[in-house]
Amino acid sequence: MDKVVASPELAVADVGAGATIAVGGFGLCGNPIALIEALLAGGVRDLEIVSNNCGVDDWGLGVLLGAGRIRRMTSSYVGENKEFGRQFFSGELELELVPQGTLAEKLRAGGSGIAAFWTQTGVGTLVAEGGLPLRYDGAGGIALASRAKEVREFTVRGVTREYVLEEAITTDFALVHAERGDRYGNLVFHRSARNFSPIAAMAGRVTIAQVEELVEPGELDPDEIHLPGVFVHRVVEVGRDVPKRIEKRRVRAAVEPSAGV
Repeated sequence: MDKVVASPELAVADVGAGATIAVGGFGLCGNPIALIEALLAGGVRDLEIVSNNCGVDDWGLGVLLGAGRIRRMTSSYVGENKEFGRQFFSGELELELVPQGTLAEKLRAGGSGIAAFWTQTGVGTLVAEGGLPLRYDGAGGIALASRAKEVREFTVRGVTREYVLEEAITTDFALVHAERGDRYGNLVFHRSARNFSPIAAMAGRVTIAQVEELVEPGELDPDEIHLPGVFVHRVVEVGRDVPKRIEKRRVRAAVEPSAGV
């Protein structure tokens, strides 16, 4: 039952070339950076990553991308990473863009044993009809395009609409960051850092969690637990001082009060 591993490096030691990995985080919030850096140090290549985004050029999954370790991304948003755009348009990187809600449900379905589901999102677009560029040839042409998906009509609450069939996602591994966790793998996430992490963890056949604080079984209130330990296979404590980044900091300049106010 004790799932604690001594270090991030040991936790990801069996992640091999070509592995598929679901990674929690949204922007730079909730990134499992210690596990990502351990993968970088281990030198593993040709990774296929499923994550909402790919970090930025020098942080999060962006460090793996910049080192040429990622072969394929399945994401919803990639706009903050210039190297991502360069690799994609040069034909070095394969990318499947998935609507954000659909991506979340694909991960949740995979973790719940649901093979596929029907959704209205993407009907009438290249998401359903096929033809989205997955990989370019480096000369402006499309080397690989998405295939058409099955579309059917369903009547829901008396309204008949078209729905597209989306397949679930499962991965070899999943990496997530949590605020607290116990030795059995039960996890508590901090506010918005919860984001994609629980469903990414559900989708992994082997799920590895880095936690800021490791507690003993029974110390977590069952009502506080966001992800039960049945979905988690390894836990590594990284401490409260683990680096965290803010994607964009905006503050309003102080305004001097008017005279006589």
